[in-house]
Amino acid sequence: MPPIHLDLAPGARANDSPAARLHLDLPLLIGLLALCAAGLAILYSAGGGRIALVEAQAMRMGLGLLLMAAVAQIPPPWLKRWSPWVYALGIALLVAVMFGGEVGKGAQRWLNLGLFRFQPSEILKLAVPMMVAAWLAERPLPPRPGTLAVALAMILIPVLLIARQPDLGTALLVAMAGFFALFMAGLSWRLLGLFTALVAAGAPLLWHFMREYQRQRVLTFLNPESDPLGSGYHIIQSMIAIGSGGVYGKGFLEGTQSHLEFLPERTTDFIFAVISEELGLTGVLVLLALYLFVIGRGLYIASHAQDSYGRILAASLTLVFFVYLFVNTGMVTGLLPVVGVPLPLVSYGGTSLVTILLGFGMLMSIHTHRRLLIA
Repeated sequence: MPPIHLDLAPGARANDSPAARLHLDLPLLIGLLALCAAGLAILYSAGGGRIALVEAQAMRMGLGLLLMAAVAQIPPPWLKRWSPWVYALGIALLVAVMFGGEVGKGAQRWLNLGLFRFQPSEILKLAVPMMVAAWLAERPLPPRPGTLAVALAMILIPVLLIARQPDLGTALLVAMAGFFALFMAGLSWRLLGLFTALVAAGAPLLWHFMREYQRQRVLTFLNPESDPLGSGYHIIQSMIAIGSGGVYGKGFLEGTQSHLEFLPERTTDFIFAVISEELGLTGVLVLLALYLFVIGRGLYIASHAQDSYGRILAASLTLVFFVYLFVNTGMVTGLLPVVGVPLPLVSYGGTSLVTILLGFGMLMSIHTHRRLLIA
């Protein structure tokens, strides 16, 4: 007798859990809410006690959480079916940015729709792993050379369009999202090593195509003291703030680097330095524990997914969230070049925040729409 597939939704109603009935994964939801709450508190201090800044971010968080809950209701087969359309929309919007996007801080990244403006490149952080997962899930795994070539093209097209804006930080995240999808599809270590070698060999060529300010970022990373009042100012002030926090920090709202405005971009890219200065190593470890809990829960969901699409997509989105954290903390502490990647769910901003929460909505959908197999 063939196995009977039963959706877990009836069981969710049977245990009368509001979160289960709404297809929300309670542990993941608690972790995300804790990070959002910590982010608002830290933003209040980093912004000098400006309540309007916190209110604006809270509204974005509320919108993101509502959209996350809405996406969690969509069964994974529907997400898979819609993946090509989401991907095509993202590419179309990137092309629209090329011809009619707004320019800000020397980069053409934004589309203005009147009531609001947003970065279409953020959509590709979801669209690329969705599309690659949908493509790979329908074919034998590990992927064969032809399948792999098409998947690489799916990744490379948006990465090049985003890098052209230029936005190397987002291009890096989109590339990593696609790379993680290939990795979770069982790409051999030999091929992974080959790709790594090709990237390393192509580094000098990349240097040739980089813009002057991008080259300066790399040089500043290697020696920030070479221009302490210019290109090296951000990272030097950030490291001063981090070092001055010590073990327990100077206290909430007591940071001198941020409140005396020595620290640039303190509500966005460099908000981690504010945390380190005011809450010290203790506060940083608590925050990192929250991040690791969310990442661990995401990987747990990926490991318990019941099909290739769910496993590849859930793992890719979770690992991209990890890359957000790794790159931001790395650049703020001087271990990586500054590439403009925010601290997820903590840095001030709207498009990135909503995109991250949409991704976690997909994880909740994958986990809560599982089916029971009864022989």
